[in-house]
Amino acid sequence: MNIDDIKKNSKKSPLVLIVDDVEENVEILYSMLKDEEYRFAMAFSMQQTYLAVERELPDLILLDVMLPDGNGFEMAREIREKYAEEAIPIIFVTARARTEDKIEGFKAGGVDYITKPFEEKEVLARVRTHVELRKIRKEQEQLIAQLQQALSEVKQLREIIPICVSCKKVRDDQGYWIQVEQYLSEHSGSQISHGLCPDCMRELYPEYPMDEDQ
Repeated sequence: MNIDDIKKNSKKSPLVLIVDDVEENVEILYSMLKDEEYRFAMAFSMQQTYLAVERELPDLILLDVMLPDGNGFEMAREIREKYAEEAIPIIFVTARARTEDKIEGFKAGGVDYITKPFEEKEVLARVRTHVELRKIRKEQEQLIAQLQQALSEVKQLREIIPICVSCKKVRDDQGYWIQVEQYLSEHSGSQISHGLCPDCMRELYPEYPMDEDQ
């Protein structure tokens, strides 16, 4: 089986990277997850895993502990350190079921631990949980970024704005004089609606009848 054999869904679907040096184990995990709305990549060694992560950051890594070219715990530490801001969730999948192995896995940065032989319901539940948590975290980060941008725009509008006392043009950050509505649109993203205030209506169109409330 090669990477072209792995099902790929929409580009927006979460990417799950399956890492195991035994091809049968990769096929078993894939068969358990293939009906989910995920994309899949696979690796059979540490080197292939590093290349896969560099090619595209996965939303979840299912990582075997014993690999032909190294230890999965150590690789997890390196990935977590290199991609600390992304906080890629790593679930260890291994036949090493001792308590001390699980503790070492969590110390290495793993978010969960699945022992072999695999139980399909357990695999599905754990993968779904951590993929969803990853999705929620990314959405929160996007929301925070949007709020920070909005606060930055509000801060810009609260600063002292140079305005001409005659024509009422505003001097922008580059020193150019522009119409006030252009300045507001560029610095706040607001849409400008034009109208006439009552005083200007009386001055420009005295023949136009106006109510006292206008």
